Amino acid sequence: MPSMQWKSFSLLATCIALAACNSDSDSSSDNANNGQPLVLNIAHINDHHSNLEPLELTLQLDGQPTTVEVGGFPRITRLFNEAEAEHANLLKLHAGDAVTGTLYYTFYEGRADAELMNTVCFDAFALGNHEFDDGDAQLKAFLDHLADGSCNTPALAANVKPAVGTPLAPSAVDDYIKAHVVTEVDGVQVGIVGIDIAGKTQNSSRPLPTTVFEDEVTAAQRSIDELQEQGVEHIVLLTHQGYQNDVDMAARLSGVDVIIGGDSHTLVGDFRNLGLQGPDDTPLAYPTVVTNRDGEMVCIGQAWEYTKVFGLMTVNFNAEGAVESCGGQASLVIGDEFQRDDAPLNETETAALLQVLAEMPEVAVAQPDPDAQSILDRYQDQLDAARQEQIGSAEVPFCLVRVPGTTRSGGVPGCEMADQLAQGSDAAQLVAGAFLEASKRADFSLQNAGGVRTPMAAGVITFDTAATMLPFTNVLVELDITGAETVAALEDAVWSHVENGGGDGSHPYAAALRWDLDMSQPRGSRFSNVEVKGADDLWAPINPTQTYVMVTNDFLGEGRDGYLTLGEVTADGRSINTGLLYTQSLVDYLKARPSVGTIPRDEYSHQRVITVSGTELTY
Repeated sequence: MPSMQWKSFSLLATCIALAACNSDSDSSSDNANNGQPLVLNIAHINDHHSNLEPLELTLQLDGQPTTVEVGGFPRITRLFNEAEAEHANLLKLHAGDAVTGTLYYTFYEGRADAELMNTVCFDAFALGNHEFDDGDAQLKAFLDHLADGSCNTPALAANVKPAVGTPLAPSAVDDYIKAHVVTEVDGVQVGIVGIDIAGKTQNSSRPLPTTVFEDEVTAAQRSIDELQEQGVEHIVLLTHQGYQNDVDMAARLSGVDVIIGGDSHTLVGDFRNLGLQGPDDTPLAYPTVVTNRDGEMVCIGQAWEYTKVFGLMTVNFNAEGAVESCGGQASLVIGDEFQRDDAPLNETETAALLQVLAEMPEVAVAQPDPDAQSILDRYQDQLDAARQEQIGSAEVPFCLVRVPGTTRSGGVPGCEMADQLAQGSDAAQLVAGAFLEASKRADFSLQNAGGVRTPMAAGVITFDTAATMLPFTNVLVELDITGAETVAALEDAVWSHVENGGGDGSHPYAAALRWDLDMSQPRGSRFSNVEVKGADDLWAPINPTQTYVMVTNDFLGEGRDGYLTLGEVTADGRSINTGLLYTQSLVDYLKARPSVGTIPRDEYSHQRVITVSGTELTY
């Protein structure tokens, strides 16, 4: 069944190849001097975040709500293998954030991810910000696991320079991280340049202070220039900096031809028929075509997140190495077993639906690769007992939002309106409540939106649910902080993602602390009516001069993710490390009650929200 999904790709590649041959049929003498036309196929994923098993989503399939498995690394391996068998001149790329996000990283620290990645043998892997979550030494260990076997996948980041003598550069700056690599495709040299997002990685992860993160555009242009000096005219940037940053970067660079990106988890392509986009939404084109500083075509692609989408792009270069055209498809990766109304489809219904899906290029029905599945099974067996322990129950879904007015809860029943509500993230609000309960002395808690990784569906809550929501190794810290500093920290967080180029994961959520937020205002004027809930359960305006106790995760307490004021409080010696694992705080919170239900409106940290564009959200 999966091979049917690639018919359109094969036809497209053939047509493009014929067009290239026809357009240059009278210029063979020029080709001898200037090179040759090239049809380059690029298969790619990004941001799999240790999501090695498939997820379950409810989609619109053939016009009906249908529950199906989506993604899973063994299915991704199958699609890479099929693409390699059916398409000449194929590059296999991973645009970063391979690790952190599930128990597979919590328990195996990248070993499982590396072993599954080596079932694909990527031609290049771009470092993402989350590769640095546990520091340079842990990243080195992950890259050592990735180097096991025969794949020799290079890790790329032209703008990341570890200090010699540190884990990532024991003897030379490029021991582990290369700026770029050159591979030969159909007799033509193709350069692949890696870029990692600088500010976000420094502010939101834990690289060594001695590891230098250069400006992304400057480093990219330097690598392109070096490659062109070597005679390499076909340039692919493999970036981890977000879709819009890729678009913006293309216009500032000379010589770039293709950008394969990650970080923003952007759904590029038309998935309206599947219910992943609204019927009136204008989807982002896959590939997105823009122009570089020279006015030449640049083709941009990204493949959503969590192994749910597989991208396959075809790029047609002329004899001079410039892009003439590009096409392809990003496809949602699904299994072949379906449920409707909580009942599996029978054999006849399944066969009929598969026939419909075979004509939909935005869907790739794939069986797991058996070798990859065998590896995953080995790791999975060791986790099953712990992860299936029931620790609670949710009466309602807890939707995942970063900034109110957006959502990361696609496919979770009950979260369809999450991007229109002032309350923002139910999931982050729940976590903030767990932090407050875990602390013995805190007046209120604070949690960044990006620290909560998944929504929580209604129903049974297992240890796996909590560990997937909070997959990092953070501990809780208690800060002695004034009311004025608290408001300044909130202003820091929103400034970081609205104006300073940080990720929207910095957006704040809290328990026993609430506010009105107007993001259309300048920094310092965005938060108003900030109130604290007292021991008498009454809300009162925050006192600028009073010292409160805030409990938060140590990541924010260090001043990361844009929380500069919290870093100053810690540096001033007003921080106590509780030693409480933040994931365990959520587990304990859920175990302490028979179920969790709707959060009262007055308990939400966001009481009133106006977006950057000036739109007021409602409850």
